[in-house]
Amino acid sequence: MADLSTKYMGLELANPIVAASSSLANSVEGVKKLEKAGVGAVVLKSLFEEQIYAETEQMQGQGVNLYDTEAAEFIEAYGREFGTRDYLKLIQDAKKECKIPIIASLNCFSEKWWVNYAKKVEAAGADGLELNIGVLPSDPLKTAQDVEAVYLDIVKIIKQEIKIPVALKIGANFSSFANLATALSRGKIEAREFIVGWCGRGAAESKPSWNGVNALVLFNRYYNLDIDIDKVKLVAGNPFSSADEIHESLRWISLLSGRVECDLAASTGIHDGKGVIKQLLAGANAVQVCSVLYQKGLGAVQEMLEEVKNWMAAHKYQKIADFRGALSQKKSEFPAAHERLQYIKLFVGIE
Repeated sequence: MADLSTKYMGLELANPIVAASSSLANSVEGVKKLEKAGVGAVVLKSLFEEQIYAETEQMQGQGVNLYDTEAAEFIEAYGREFGTRDYLKLIQDAKKECKIPIIASLNCFSEKWWVNYAKKVEAAGADGLELNIGVLPSDPLKTAQDVEAVYLDIVKIIKQEIKIPVALKIGANFSSFANLATALSRGKIEAREFIVGWCGRGAAESKPSWNGVNALVLFNRYYNLDIDIDKVKLVAGNPFSSADEIHESLRWISLLSGRVECDLAASTGIHDGKGVIKQLLAGANAVQVCSVLYQKGLGAVQEMLEEVKNWMAAHKYQKIADFRGALSQKKSEFPAAHERLQYIKLFVGIE
């Protein structure tokens, strides 16, 4: 029988399918249903910074004006209904009721909240923490380096303060994503000099000033903007992904596998077992699914697992490690031409 077990963020998973953060995991009953469906781990619904504001009444107390009246009222109501205390209790109860790893999720945009709530999440018993950072680079005065610094600084702060593994769910819109991914995974090593007796100055001893993330989740699917031309107002676009959206994460998982010093999880566009297999071949340690669970129901998890098992049997693979990363760029016979060749084949065929 095929062994689907994998290691992600340093956590042992029975299989590589992780339930992505969503409202499906905003209650203990929801988490139990996901576990029963067969997922290897669950990322709880995110705790948003806006909920923290609402619960602590700092939106009014500090004069914070982040939204128009309608939006502010919604955020405040949601924060009161499901605030930080409820979130921490969800972690505690889910850990008591479930055997699979429980990964908390924080979605913040200002640095002051990260450390405090990361510590609380750790104390509540979460097996890991997923940071969901979404910085829209809309300020023309901010450079690419300024934007990247936000991500690096937050990771640095968190990794210095908590011991549980940390994943970063990130978007793809960076000027040099491979460089940023490498920096996020490595952290920073600083050398300090020391004296050896009377012999004088000795060799430098390496000391990590902060460690990188344990995993990168590629990619964050930000909300889509749309316009209602009848009501002449902004509205949200389709919240669900399609199977056609798998290609961007597939490309970058393949490019980064074996080159960054952390695990990789693929997200967006994984709707069937074939998608899982593709991401594993590219080098993913795990895959996150969400839209398919809403569209097809939780039974989709077993369908995906069966498809992976059948494919492994047909190709005589005993375990995921036998083929994970087999089609990554690093393992390509001609790595420099890995992407260029596919590009040429496509357009020669079309022209």
